Amino acid sequence: MIAFHFPPLAASGGIQRTLRFVQHLPAFGWEVTVLTADPRAYERTSDDLVPDIPRDVVVERAFALDSGRHFAIAGRYPGWLATPDRWTLWRFAAVRDGLRLIRQQRPDVLWSTFPIATAHLIASRLHRRSGLPWIADFRDPMVQEGYPADPRVFRSFQRAEADAIRAARLSVFTSPGAARLYRDRYPLHARRIRVLENGYDEDVFAGLAAGRDSDKPLNRGAVTLLHSGVVYPSERDPTCLFAALAHLVAEGALVAGRFKLRFRATGQAELLHGLTRSHGLESFVEVLPSLAYREALAEMVRADGLLVLQASNCNGQIPAKLYEYLRAGRPILALTDPAGDTAQVMRDAGLDRIARLDSVEEIESSLRRFVADIGSGRAALPTPSHVARLARKEQARTLAAWLEEACVTP
Repeated sequence: MIAFHFPPLAASGGIQRTLRFVQHLPAFGWEVTVLTADPRAYERTSDDLVPDIPRDVVVERAFALDSGRHFAIAGRYPGWLATPDRWTLWRFAAVRDGLRLIRQQRPDVLWSTFPIATAHLIASRLHRRSGLPWIADFRDPMVQEGYPADPRVFRSFQRAEADAIRAARLSVFTSPGAARLYRDRYPLHARRIRVLENGYDEDVFAGLAAGRDSDKPLNRGAVTLLHSGVVYPSERDPTCLFAALAHLVAEGALVAGRFKLRFRATGQAELLHGLTRSHGLESFVEVLPSLAYREALAEMVRADGLLVLQASNCNGQIPAKLYEYLRAGRPILALTDPAGDTAQVMRDAGLDRIARLDSVEEIESSLRRFVADIGSGRAALPTPSHVARLARKEQARTLAAWLEEACVTP
């Protein structure tokens, strides 16, 4: 398994997909070796997930650097050092180390995962040198109109994408919309494009019960709505949310000390503080730093409500955090396009509090009703039987079957 996002990298939800496959695939007859990057390539590290790596799993950490940190002078560095991404130098050592692992272990199949495009370049080279079948885990679309914005990077992504779709036995996406996009884009390879959603780890959630006080509110006396994870200025733009919140406060529908909007680990503290000040919402908004993974999940379980932000330009993508929200079993408010895949995941789980992210009026109406439903105990909760099907172990069962298929299907 070739993955850049792997412990001890900190502050990346992308770690969970690979890490949990590594944990669960052995139950379905697959031994796993991980080819990842040297931790020096990570901007931030944390050891909180390192104990979750099974002791018998070989983890090869190939030499890698971050061009943006290790080669920049006055914030600038050569463009070729960031094509297709800032970790492009990782591929040289990773191909070398990967070939050595292949000679030593004689594996049956290769698996690589985006969003670091260099991982697919490494897998492509190993596939061609070894002849091993390859599964390319795209997760989300690599190339879309206007993304990546840099023309050089855009072209490199196009090449890597086309190569992976054509050479890999299977190409995997996390949402139906992304899969449809790629089946239309590569019709000759449509039958080899699959959907394997993100999920949650049941063992981690089960372990939270012994270590937390489930009756302790996040803010005593106040309904707390939590957004846990990164906020993007475009794809998860909170501007209309703040305007709607300000309207509700002005008319007295929300009162200081009785309602809190908490943002956790957003990566956009300056943006959120600015919106808070400009709308006079200092008594209503909390912007807090990141927590260790299990602490972040425990916070979700204790929240009165959970908040999803996803713009219509991401209709074919689903925030990975949404699956952990569903397992947390709390009411969820989704600010997203009702026509998108994120909204469909909500509806499939029996949840209907959905408003467009770019509509102040819809957000104001939905937030008003959402808070009222929480206060009266009428807020809808995710359907347990549906949520159970989204566990990472069930996803690993599906992946194991596809690995078998890749080994026998030319």
